[in-house]
Amino acid sequence: MPTGTEHHGSNVSLARRAWAIRRNALRMGEVQGQGYIGQALGIADVLAVSYFHAMTYRAGDPEWEGRDRFYLSIGHYAIALYAALIEAGVLPEDEIPTYGMDDSRMPMSGMAAYTPGMEITGGSLGHGLGIAVGAALALKRKDNPAFVYNMLSDGELGEGSTWEAVMSAVQWKLDNLIAIVDFNNQQADGPTRDALAVGSEAPKWAAFGWYAQEVDGNDLAAVVDAFDKARNHTGTCPRVIICNTRMCKGIPFLEDRETTHFIRVEPDEWAKALTLLDEEKPL
Repeated sequence: MPTGTEHHGSNVSLARRAWAIRRNALRMGEVQGQGYIGQALGIADVLAVSYFHAMTYRAGDPEWEGRDRFYLSIGHYAIALYAALIEAGVLPEDEIPTYGMDDSRMPMSGMAAYTPGMEITGGSLGHGLGIAVGAALALKRKDNPAFVYNMLSDGELGEGSTWEAVMSAVQWKLDNLIAIVDFNNQQADGPTRDALAVGSEAPKWAAFGWYAQEVDGNDLAAVVDAFDKARNHTGTCPRVIICNTRMCKGIPFLEDRETTHFIRVEPDEWAKALTLLDEEKPL
């Protein structure tokens, strides 16, 4: 199995990967009839770039010491990461029907002890970046050139522990740490911007000493460019990419729902969603 760096390809190739990630997530969601589908559909483009353009890994050896680490701080996004791991060949596609079932390797909230490729258990929000800081520091002390990618949510920007980690990463000059913020402006109680006064995020991170970029997270070319700039930046500072994404991206009748943090979909609607997605399959 090739490493992730050998998966580099055109935006068309990445579009196919993103499409497959969305389809895998929908198929898992159909098993339970509900779930965090909106987040999975929204972040699929970023995951495609992560796993098929940016990261180095061995699908057949998820604990390979030379791998880039992907730390999912947002435990309830597990369905999105499973979908990417299936497309990457880390998890087998035939396990999709087991999603969320007893003894499944794909529980509804991500747990490292259950799932190959799931590096951390991220159910308690606000801790992922701190764990990533520790891992990035450990890799430096072992002279391991791997990167740590940490995906966190816009809601976690309201957690004090996140900002403690932000400052720690600068203190330790963790240029091997790339934070990815999924800013979809949705939390359980409503829009993120209504829950906490937040403005433009990149300048805030830059003020703390990070190399910060903000992009349309559903624009593959923009995401590729941002990941390349983050990885190749010559400074000794950590890097962050704020990815503005659209919940339920690619399924118009779900995009139009007022509440998309956790959604329930009728049986006939799953078939409709999959049909709509199949009609838009990249060539």
